Amino acid sequence: MTTAITPNAAGHDDLPELASRFVSVHEMPWEPTRFPGVEAKTLLVDPKSGLLTALLKMDPGAKLPDHEHVRIEQTFVIEGALVCGEGTCAAGNFVWRPAGSRHEASTPNGGLMLAVFQLPNKFFDADGGVTDMLGQDWQQVSGAAVD
Repeated sequence: MTTAITPNAAGHDDLPELASRFVSVHEMPWEPTRFPGVEAKTLLVDPKSGLLTALLKMDPGAKLPDHEHVRIEQTFVIEGALVCGEGTCAAGNFVWRPAGSRHEASTPNGGLMLAVFQLPNKFFDADGGVTDMLGQDWQQVSGAAVD
């Protein structure tokens, strides 16, 4: 039994379990994250396994603060560029990061990316908390998928 869903996708509720899920991405709303200038469209999320596929839109100057990729993360840059301390991934290019890698990332001129996570990132807060992109306790929301 699949536990994967596409939040905010119309017409999926009554589909048979093994039916394909066609997603009208342009009809889905952009959802704010807790980071200023960063919005997402969740294309697929599987709470049981932790798999997450999302479009990320980042305004010029937007930043993703210190975070860890718990498992492999993949990003294809559609527009703009994604910049971190190791380099720049420009439009039309792809970057993947090994499990356990940690960094900050920004988009000096803005960007649109397709990102695939085997598990959601861990963001390290100033108060010592470890949360996801929405500010939820990482262990509570995604920790079970690691076990």
